[in-house]
Amino acid sequence: MLSSHTPATASVAASLVFLLDVDNTLLDNDRFGADLGDTLEHAFGATERERYWAIYGQLRDELGYADYLGALQRFRVGLDNEPSLLQMSKYLLDYPFADRLYPHALETVAHLRTLGPTVILSDGDVVFQPRKIQHAGLWDALRGEVLIYVHKQQMLVAMQQRHPAAHYVMVDDKPQILADMKQRMGHKLTTVFVEQGHYAAQAPEGVRAAADIRIACIGDLRERKLADFLPDAPVINLPAD
Repeated sequence: MLSSHTPATASVAASLVFLLDVDNTLLDNDRFGADLGDTLEHAFGATERERYWAIYGQLRDELGYADYLGALQRFRVGLDNEPSLLQMSKYLLDYPFADRLYPHALETVAHLRTLGPTVILSDGDVVFQPRKIQHAGLWDALRGEVLIYVHKQQMLVAMQQRHPAAHYVMVDDKPQILADMKQRMGHKLTTVFVEQGHYAAQAPEGVRAAADIRIACIGDLRERKLADFLPDAPVINLPAD
């Protein structure tokens, strides 16, 4: 978990805190993955590209989060004499994540901050994920209010200790994580499912429909008012096609 601020105390509890996921919620991480795959194939060939993704998948199963740099460490086996290998770390660490923000992502953050304290709540490692958030401009937009855990849905007590509030709103592209958080927090949490990215597309409809609010893209939140997120607000779904 990372944050540049001192933990809040109950004496300054907010009425409502917004929690924002990052990957495929505020920025298009699928596009980043496609770019990384193309770069690997150009430098090492299709077979080595697939080997990297196999390592990545295995490491994700082991750790429980995406570790692009850790996968690169394992990927180096047999490639020590490849001149492109050492450039891959630069590619990852200097990737222009600001160019992968979804339309109106920063405007949405600014709008939500007018309604209540707004915090990034993300899964990830402690090197690449914060670097991504910083390079995307999100760290500054959130004034350093950033929490990064291995499994955020299992760290809700710690999150509430750091950002106490009467009610929370979680915005995420993974409906199963939203469902897990809702089960733990109940009526104290409003879940917002953003239907962006491959996780959203692959989720069963029953899990998708369980969210309190469903939106097509992150920019849709710019029109929401505070009352839309409160526990007694009606369920809001996307209109049928």
